[in-house]
Amino acid sequence: MERVTVTGGTGVLELNSSTRVELPPALRIALATGQLRRPLAETLRDLLALLVDGCYQVDGPARLDSDEPLVPTATWPPDDEARVAYYRTAIRSGHRPVAVVLSGTRPLILDGHHKIAAYEAEGLRASAVVISEAPAQYSPS
Repeated sequence: MERVTVTGGTGVLELNSSTRVELPPALRIALATGQLRRPLAETLRDLLALLVDGCYQVDGPARLDSDEPLVPTATWPPDDEARVAYYRTAIRSGHRPVAVVLSGTRPLILDGHHKIAAYEAEGLRASAVVISEAPAQYSPS
């Protein structure tokens, strides 16, 4: 788990909102292939800059808890069946595409609707990076 402080964030994304964003191409490729570089805070820099200023935790990629319902920020189930099929093939081949979830009272799928649908179709829990507010006791150094 990494902790990150966002300063100068645009506030386009807020915890518990349903704003949809377009990610930079390099980040979309990294998420699609599951090849995320560490530190995650640096890899996700453009996405984190859309949050309101504050302290956050970035965790993963890891399998999502199957008990936690996710709120889609796009059409659900995804209407691009070819993209879901592409991810299903990748998953069966051993690849682990990564979704991005913004945790809160309503965990939101920021990126990865097709990936999550593919994992579900394969009977697997999705791999995701989860962004959440850091606990109150966190103080940036």
